[in-house]
Amino acid sequence: MTDSLPDVPVPAASDARLALSVLDLIPVRSTQTTADAVAASIELARRADELGFTRYWVAEHHNMRAVASTNPAVLIGILAANTERIRIGSGGVMLPNHSPLIVAEQFALLEAAYPGRIDLGLGRAPGSDPVITSFLRTSGTTSNPEDFPQHVQDIAALLDADGAALRLPNGQMYTLSATPAATSVADIWLLGSSEFSARLAARLGMPYVFAHHFSGEGTERIVGLYRDGFEASETLKEPRTFLTLNVSVAETAAEAHAAALPQLQQMARLRSGQPLGPLATIEEAAATELPPAQQQLVDSMLERWVIDEPVNAAARIRTLATTLGVDEVMVVPGLSAHNNDDPRTAPARVRALELLAAELL
Repeated sequence: MTDSLPDVPVPAASDARLALSVLDLIPVRSTQTTADAVAASIELARRADELGFTRYWVAEHHNMRAVASTNPAVLIGILAANTERIRIGSGGVMLPNHSPLIVAEQFALLEAAYPGRIDLGLGRAPGSDPVITSFLRTSGTTSNPEDFPQHVQDIAALLDADGAALRLPNGQMYTLSATPAATSVADIWLLGSSEFSARLAARLGMPYVFAHHFSGEGTERIVGLYRDGFEASETLKEPRTFLTLNVSVAETAAEAHAAALPQLQQMARLRSGQPLGPLATIEEAAATELPPAQQQLVDSMLERWVIDEPVNAAARIRTLATTLGVDEVMVVPGLSAHNNDDPRTAPARVRALELLAAELL
């Protein structure tokens, strides 16, 4: 099986329902400030909430001129305060950049403030380039990537209402908890793009998400590894996973392609090691000619993105969800905006969610 998304016939109307969710990197366009980009994402989260999307996650990336999603815990607090029902979470917190105790304390407080609405997605990647990774190691409290499996279990114990027991050097036991009196706990998910994270999630009996939107290679195989190796835990009796997917949906396929082009060009620059600037507008991207090597990367990404008008887009999403045996799809709305769009809004991204919701929810 390939992870590309072939053209498929539009299926007959079905009563089957997919849960839809959103992953937001909070892109910063060339016409936006950071404040504008955050305001646009607040608007997008509110609309996702109104439309019935299941969850809204933000990522962790550092020192990228086109990405404002640097601190998931802060952003989750902002977004949860501006929504009513939808689950808000991290996709994810890059654990090697943080102290496990601090992560547990942050998400215990978020869960206390917004009970039943907080997801803690944990990843092992740095979310940055080697220079930033080195700076984080020398400028603050971080954790050893090699200790990731133990730290995941530590966070789960710290978030538990009973807390964790820490053995001191003198042999005495010391009770440690992320918050004094928790009545609910954030859902913890393991995220990854390799066999390591899939096998760890299976062994710990935790929910798992493979980063199909980023990798796109080996999705079915790695999700299969997770399912086949899953060991039931106190918190999860059966495997739990969903699909992440880059999408650009508009009234016409041509409009969807035009709105996706800025992000496709940006990803081609990233994957070829070129400097990144703010996300181009639709007009700026249309006027840009990429070097052949970068254009080849764009062409390969087109096979894994869903870029289409709403009926065909929904059919493609259903096909891939059925193939992977999932009932939830988390979309990354990779659409830019026009030069004259209000910088505090993201109208094409909002419209993409509306069109998908009309077809799938």
